[in-house]
Amino acid sequence: MKKRLLAAAIAAMLCTVSTVQAQWVVVDPTNLVQNTLTAVRTLQQINNQINQLQNEAQMLMNQARNLATLDFNIVNRLRSTLATTERLIAEAQGLAYDVQNLDREFARLYPEQYAATVSGDQMYQDAQERWKHTLDGLHTAMRMQAQVSQNLREDESALADLVSQSQSAQGALQAMQATNQLLALQAKQSIQAQQLQITQERAAALELARQAAAIERGREVTRRFLGDGTPYTPQRVDFYGN
Repeated sequence: MKKRLLAAAIAAMLCTVSTVQAQWVVVDPTNLVQNTLTAVRTLQQINNQINQLQNEAQMLMNQARNLATLDFNIVNRLRSTLATTERLIAEAQGLAYDVQNLDREFARLYPEQYAATVSGDQMYQDAQERWKHTLDGLHTAMRMQAQVSQNLREDESALADLVSQSQSAQGALQAMQATNQLLALQAKQSIQAQQLQITQERAAALELARQAAAIERGREVTRRFLGDGTPYTPQRVDFYGN
């Protein structure tokens, strides 16, 4: 009986050892390391793909910001202030600004030489009209100066708004549009300065032309007063036989 029990115990022990050996053979260390490396490489590839997708998403967001338009437009404000100075030029009195009418009026009022058929009364009326043209030119120049002074305050406000928009621009397109509007403001100021210069130089030119015409009128009046005959020759007169 004891021999049977001992034999059964030995058989059980042998069976247990065989089972343990079989399990160690199934878990191969080499395969385990290889599988681990494969899993790490796969995880790295997944992380790289995630980073790539994030970079592409950021690139698309940047492109969207760069393509976003600037929700600010100052052109109408610039046109409005520029229209005020253009209106003053259009309202200018006196000699016309168009070349054809100017040439005709200038030849009549500022002749190089008066014809003999022009009466003295007509020369006087022309002198009065020339004086009025000069006065109108000065008035227009002074009105332009006053309007430009007012427009400068508008320009300062526009400049502050544009600088603020430029500094807060979120993309390249918004920054470019803000810069373009800054250039438009600069161009508008340049046009306005040219308009002011035109009116000032026009007033100065009218005064110089008036002076030249006054000289010619004085020469003609003197010529007519002296006449074409023998001029008067003063002679000595003796009083009381002396």
